[in-house]
Amino acid sequence: DAGSGVATILEGIRAFLSKGQQPVNDIIIVISDAEELGLNGADLFVNHHPWAKDVGLVLNFEARGSGGPSYMLLETNGGNKALIEAFVAADPNFPVGNSLAYSIYKMLPNDTDLTVFREDGDINGFNFAFIDDHFDYHTVRDSYPRLDRNSLAHQGSYLTALLAHFADRNLEGLNSDTDLAYFTVPLFKTVTYPFSWGWYLVSGAWLVFALLLFRGFRREEIGYGEVALGFIPMLLVLVINGLLGYYGWDLLKLLYPHYGDILHGFTYNGHAYIMAFALLSIGVCFLVYHRFRSTKPTALLVAPIFIWLVICSLLTYYLPGAGFMIIPVFAALVALLVLINQKNPNPYLLWFLGLPAVVLFIPYIQMFPVGLGLKMIITVTLLTTLTFFLLLPLVGRYPSKRTLGGVFVLICLLFLIIAHTRSGFDENRAKPSSLLYVMDAQENDAYWATYEREPSAWTSAYVGKESQRAADLSKRVISSKYRTPFRYVQEAPLKSILPPQIEIQEDTIQDENRSIRVRIHPNRPVNRLDVFTDATFFSEAHINSIPLKEAFLQARKGGKLVTHYISDNDSTELYLRFPKDSTFNLLLYESSNDLLYHDAFSIPPRPDDVIPMPFVLNDAIMTISSYRVE
Repeated sequence: DAGSGVATILEGIRAFLSKGQQPVNDIIIVISDAEELGLNGADLFVNHHPWAKDVGLVLNFEARGSGGPSYMLLETNGGNKALIEAFVAADPNFPVGNSLAYSIYKMLPNDTDLTVFREDGDINGFNFAFIDDHFDYHTVRDSYPRLDRNSLAHQGSYLTALLAHFADRNLEGLNSDTDLAYFTVPLFKTVTYPFSWGWYLVSGAWLVFALLLFRGFRREEIGYGEVALGFIPMLLVLVINGLLGYYGWDLLKLLYPHYGDILHGFTYNGHAYIMAFALLSIGVCFLVYHRFRSTKPTALLVAPIFIWLVICSLLTYYLPGAGFMIIPVFAALVALLVLINQKNPNPYLLWFLGLPAVVLFIPYIQMFPVGLGLKMIITVTLLTTLTFFLLLPLVGRYPSKRTLGGVFVLICLLFLIIAHTRSGFDENRAKPSSLLYVMDAQENDAYWATYEREPSAWTSAYVGKESQRAADLSKRVISSKYRTPFRYVQEAPLKSILPPQIEIQEDTIQDENRSIRVRIHPNRPVNRLDVFTDATFFSEAHINSIPLKEAFLQARKGGKLVTHYISDNDSTELYLRFPKDSTFNLLLYESSNDLLYHDAFSIPPRPDDVIPMPFVLNDAIMTISSYRVE
């Protein structure tokens, strides 16, 4: 995991070996699987392989989509200073990364194989991952023909540079107690400075701002009333564009309900929506600021600089990795100085002073909704608006703001039309679909079930209207990335599908505790067993001799005890310890991924414009059975 990462590593190693040089450090190639099931392959290597104790650094190659630039992220238990300095020294040709993403990544619950190296082995590492074309993520269309070759080459450019550098470097000095803020820009590659500079930069910016205000008031280039008036358009566009972004995704799903079946939330036409909302935000900015065209651009700039300084102060305190965002603010302060001292400033100079905002912020306008889904379209509208503020020294002087606003709104409508024409599904943009056959062995009935909000024609041949049974089935959430419930069910013919065999191998009482050992053996070829229980009082639990952590037993939610992904039709052995007077149910969901080719069914293959829905149990035959412990 991932296949593109395996290709990158194998080709990178081939290129390295072709040089005929003997590295100082050993180079270990680890190809691990079962990341999505619990980082299991990486866990086995880190915690059970003798080589793991000698590892000094890990380079991990990931993908969450099929294209786009590859971002560099870090995994370290300490500071990033030594790692970033080593990265700069390795000098990859096209670095893309920043300490904002690094800080956010450290806060998120998302894990990769590299996380196991850091948490269990205290081993530093670099993550490299491309995340665009997110709609391909975990689908059957996430394949080599759809892989962006530039993304693959970008991964390779990281590996060849870092492999050559770290093959001969002393790996003992990669730990650090301090962090560096860093960001990448064309020509300059990776720019760094210590986190500790953050407060000096913010304090200096506030001081410069205060001095410029004093000078502006003294020279009567700005007045107190004009400054106060400048807050009105700023707050108006923030509110308007904030509301557009906040409700934008909900509105799109209302107009196009089938978008809800793209579970990660980035649609095939997602880039058109990003452009549309960015253009609409700019149009709103121009139209609102047109109403204040009689106010001096100098005075209009004061409020945006103030709000940016507040934002940078908060970021420096709560998210210091984003401290570099103060750099475009310094450029805006220089622009304010120019406006105060010059009646007709050079427009090329003002464009130059706007470049830091354009270069630094425009990539994030695309990155956040691509990475987090269109539910975060608010990041597009707000970041576009905040970038517009820093360009006010130039655009604030345009006399035809209303016309420009209208133009941007019209172009926005054009992109919305483009998005609408691509809102449906076809062979290249297939609809995710799901179908399960669920048989309840206790109730002796069966159902077709789907996770789809808007069932495809292929699915509709089996499922009907939404019913209480869908809600009942969803009370026990079968593990999925987005905790997606069943949406529709319909009664199905009862088939001869055998539930598992339950065997009590041990049942003992000692003092106030009772312990049982239960063996669950499949009576058919299966892939997965989900065990739920209404009990919350287990003092000890083992699954196939592997103990579950006490913290998990106390904090588990929804009744889930364990999911066993079964190999070779193996049995599942549960050992449970609990108070001797307790009674509870064990609810067993046993699933096989053979619905489409099982002899008991005759389900036609999906048409070309329909694909299996990722992240959920799909194309499966599931039996529900239970055992009462009394």
